[in-house]
Amino acid sequence: MDIALYPAQEPLNENAAAYHAYLIERAQGLTPLEFNYGSDPYQSLALFPAEKPDGRVLLFFHGGGWTNGYKEWMSFMAPALNAKGITFVTAGYRLAPVHTFPTGFNDCAQALDWLWSNVDAYGGDASKIFVGGHSAGGHYAAMLAVSEATAAGIPCRTRIRGCVPVSGVYYFGDNSGMAVRPRFLGPLEAGLDQSASPLHLVDHGLPPFLLTWGDNDFPHLKRQALEMKAALAEQGNIADMLELPGCNHFTASYAAGDIDGMWVNAVDVWSGRLLT
Repeated sequence: MDIALYPAQEPLNENAAAYHAYLIERAQGLTPLEFNYGSDPYQSLALFPAEKPDGRVLLFFHGGGWTNGYKEWMSFMAPALNAKGITFVTAGYRLAPVHTFPTGFNDCAQALDWLWSNVDAYGGDASKIFVGGHSAGGHYAAMLAVSEATAAGIPCRTRIRGCVPVSGVYYFGDNSGMAVRPRFLGPLEAGLDQSASPLHLVDHGLPPFLLTWGDNDFPHLKRQALEMKAALAEQGNIADMLELPGCNHFTASYAAGDIDGMWVNAVDVWSGRLLT
């Protein structure tokens, strides 16, 4: 979709504007299959079939602080993952401050439901769906993997073979390290910090996780990822981690699309091992 056709978002700061420009440039020439899973323009996804698919599917959500971003941001990841036989899908969701939690998260669940029902027609296997995302998108991916949320009456986490968040957010509130409380949580009196925190929803029997961050990432996100790994392992879940050398919060996202790069190779090997 032409980004100009989306409803207006809040102005981007300098770092986010540079991130946006880089990703849009890197995705030039890519032509996905476009689908809608809802009536809002943000309720859409872009599907990139692999030339030689092996059934694996990665559904990936963009970041942007829950107030900005487009599914098109993540399109640049498709060539590297397609080369591994993975069908790649990037999905959008409705944004704050117009839409507060759980609207965007429910959108992600609907995108997963659409994919589960339709991906077999495009070289994917609905029994081999992995989810991931960068930053705020990593938060939503983790929520799908740990919460009891349902789509079409089926728990989302039962449709997920593994979760691969990059620089994700895993909890809010006290000691989260976040300088500003994210507005997608609504007013403080709504009391949604706990229910929107994947770390606080961890129990046993969850899909495996591969948690990734950059070695120069935001310190509070590195700490949150380590705490998430510990919480998952304590409940007997598979929780692996990958630190990307030389990467900050933004370049960790760029690295997720590098042809034959560290993250792509790690996801390829890790997901393949889970399916054997």
